[in-house]
Order: sequence, then structure tokens, then C-alpha cells
Amino acid sequence: MFSFVQNRFYFYAIAFGLFLFSLATPWIFTLNQGIDMTGGIQIEYSIEWPTPTATIERLKSTIIPKTKEWLTDAQKDIITDTLVYQISGTNHIVVEAGINESVAQVAGRTDLARIEAGKTAFSTAIKKELDNIQWATVTEVQYRNVGASFGDYIKSSGYLTLALAILAISLYIQYAFRGSIAGMASWPFAIVTAVSLAHDVVIAFGLYVITSHFFPEFKIDTFFITAMLTVLGYSINDTIVVMDRIRSNLASAKSNKSSFANLIDKSIWDTMRRSLFVSSTVMMVLIALFFFGPESLRGFVLALIFGTIVGTYSSVCVASPLLVDLTGKR
Repeated sequence: MFSFVQNRFYFYAIAFGLFLFSLATPWIFTLNQGIDMTGGIQIEYSIEWPTPTATIERLKSTIIPKTKEWLTDAQKDIITDTLVYQISGTNHIVVEAGINESVAQVAGRTDLARIEAGKTAFSTAIKKELDNIQWATVTEVQYRNVGASFGDYIKSSGYLTLALAILAISLYIQYAFRGSIAGMASWPFAIVTAVSLAHDVVIAFGLYVITSHFFPEFKIDTFFITAMLTVLGYSINDTIVVMDRIRSNLASAKSNKSSFANLIDKSIWDTMRRSLFVSSTVMMVLIALFFFGPESLRGFVLALIFGTIVGTYSSVCVASPLLVDLTGKR
């Protein structure tokens, strides 16, 4: 039987290397952020004719490129990348445009009038081009304007929420395992939980940053933050199953006289089928959503796919063997 404990240092090396590389990805690759993080505009249209799909194709191929030609050079610098998608189950489409406020800096201050003029010119030109489509019936339903300062607030709040969630889950695990194993403290379970969850979030983040560098439609936004919080819930669920099996096997350790390392390996293998079945089922659903679900959720689903893979690896190969090194028991 393969021993995860005896080979744990290989798993640690892989995890630590990926962790460090993922931390460096924002500097190695461009950090592709959505308007929730950087600021920008989001315009929602109701399309009666032509179909939303046909309108989206026309927007991507001709209307948006033509619209940017109408803008002045100063306005072109403000409007960065654009994204067009349909809201699932409706005849509404959404046009998003990122804003680069750094180009409107004058003597250390942001020229807000220039920024707003660029936003207005872009949205007006889009609506004019849509109205020029023969027999088209297009109605602007919603106009959302996100400033860069609000984007900074969302970004800092998201990072803080992730950190607090990891801390709260770890403290709860310490509380839940207190006194359940005679002669063994509960704090190693909390440390293992915190390390495992931080590992999952950081590496999933790094994989997503790499993907977004080559496929710009995947952006770091509030959907991504939500996906990472979801990954925390999935990962701790998988980790707790293994830990609970370890606790159960420790309760009978006196009768079978197993070493602590052997007991950890046995607990991992006892739950291996369950972990693989659950992860496979989740992956099948996520892959189906990624290819056949709404385009607006593809980034969210991709982040969940990365988190599920990394979370399964950490629960089996990192979290459980780490208990051996933290407790010092053999």
C-alpha cells in the first residue's frame, strides 16, 4: 500500500513550490481584473430584434471596434478592454468596459471630468451604433458606473473576507476537536486546516491568473472572490472527513497498536474512495457548466474547477501527513 506519510516531503515540495509560484504570478503575468476591481462601466440592453446572440456577434466584430474609432485619443486611452455577454434565460445583453484612470492623472490628481467624458462618449457611441441596425429594437435597461476607489474597496474587502474565513474555520476546527482524543491537543488540527485552506486559495488564484493572462475573458472580479469562498467550504469538508477518520482510528489505536504514521495512512485510504467519488462528481458538474452554462459564469466555474483539484490534493497529500510532523508522534 502506498504510504502518503513516508512520501510526504515530496508532496510538501510540490505544494510549497506551487504556493510560491502562485504568489509571484501577479508580477510574472499581467493581473487581469474586472471592473469590480479596477472601475469601469456596465451597460445592460434589452434586445427584441435581432436576436441577442446575433447582436453580441455584431458588437464584438464590428460595433465596438467602430465605436473606439469615434473616440478621441485621450478617450481611447481611458477605455481599456471590453466584454459582451448575454444574461442567461433573458433577451438582455451586457456590455462592460474597463477604465484606466492612471492616464487621467494631472499633477498628482485624477481628472474626473476627462474620465466621465470618456465613459459617456463610449456608451453614447455604442447605443448609436445599435440603433443604426435595421429594424433593431434596443432599449438601455441599466447603466452601472464603478469608480476605481470603489473597486479598491471591493478588492481589499474580498481579501480580508478570505483571511477571516480561513481564521474562523481553523478556530472552529480547534473547538470541534477539543478533548476528543485523549492525550492529544486540538491545535494541530487547526494549524493543518489553516495551512490547507491557504494552500488551496493561493494556488487556485495562481492558476486562474495564468489562465486569464492567455484568455482575457477570465477576470479577477467579485465572482472570483465568491468562488474562492466556495472553495474554502468544499476543501474543509473534504479535509474534515479525513480528520474525523483519523480521530476515529486514534480512539482504537490501543487495541491495534498501530504507529501514528500507519494510522494516518490507513485513515487516508479509508476515505480515498469517498474523496475521489465526490471530487469526480463535482468536476463533472463544473465541466458541464463551463462548456454549456452561461458565458457570464465561466470565470466563476473555472475558479471552482481549479479549487476543487487543488483542494482534493491538499486534503489527501498535505493536510493529513502534516499532522505527523506537528504532533511529533510516530
